[in-house]
Amino acid sequence: MSSSEYITLYIGGQLFGASVARIHDVFAPTSITPVPLSPPEVAGLLNLRGRIVTAIDTRARLGLPPRDPEADIMAIGIEKGSESFGLIIDEVGEVMTLDDSDREDVPGNLDPVWAQVAAGVYRLKDRLLVLMDIDKVLSFGAEGDADRGSKAA
Repeated sequence: MSSSEYITLYIGGQLFGASVARIHDVFAPTSITPVPLSPPEVAGLLNLRGRIVTAIDTRARLGLPPRDPEADIMAIGIEKGSESFGLIIDEVGEVMTLDDSDREDVPGNLDPVWAQVAAGVYRLKDRLLVLMDIDKVLSFGAEGDADRGSKAA
């Protein structure tokens, strides 16, 4: 039986899982520089060990209310193509190894915005773990369109 490793993330009280293979860093961002005229999902730019990283606000991406400005935040560092991103999350949990056979399709009653970025779910003892599709999280607005190639007018 095959299994996969996921790091658990909390965003707005919901448990998410992201493939460990996609995550390069887990860090606490210290300073995020806003980018004028950027989509609401783009929190800004940050410096991660000398690299400029685009910070994505996962709460905005998931249609959740903004976090308390005084709250501590965490981020996971990921790569897509030649670009680096930091997904801003509320909290990092643990690494879980889950059997692939227990993975279920995205339920039809999951919030449509969440369903857009979900790769499946696991029903745990006391809660639902929504698997995050990192590529879908990063596909939004003009940046997402550019990744898919230019569209015919």
